[in-house]
Amino acid sequence: MEKLEELKQRIDKFNKDRDWDQFHTPSNLAKSISIEASELLECFQWNDAEYDKQAVLEELADVMNYCIQMSLVLDVDIVDVINKKMDKTELKYPVDKAKGVSTKYDKLG
Repeated sequence: MEKLEELKQRIDKFNKDRDWDQFHTPSNLAKSISIEASELLECFQWNDAEYDKQAVLEELADVMNYCIQMSLVLDVDIVDVINKKMDKTELKYPVDKAKGVSTKYDKLG
């Protein structure tokens, strides 16, 4: 947890030093997350097995950076948000029905 707090502070300082907070509305950050996620997907565009791992890691970092920025702008604890969503997801996908299958929760039966 300490590393996450240090990372959040570093990201926050980076943006404040450049006066970029003015651009980081929830809407703009959501767009940036989507754009960076598309760039991550592009790393696998023509081949699922052969990809540039360094490029994947850089795009993953961009996605995560914008997600952390979104949590800062919304003033939410990202760990708490993820844990609450995991609680819901665990209920939707009980192990006895979901293990080893990729079926959507409403079709598990």
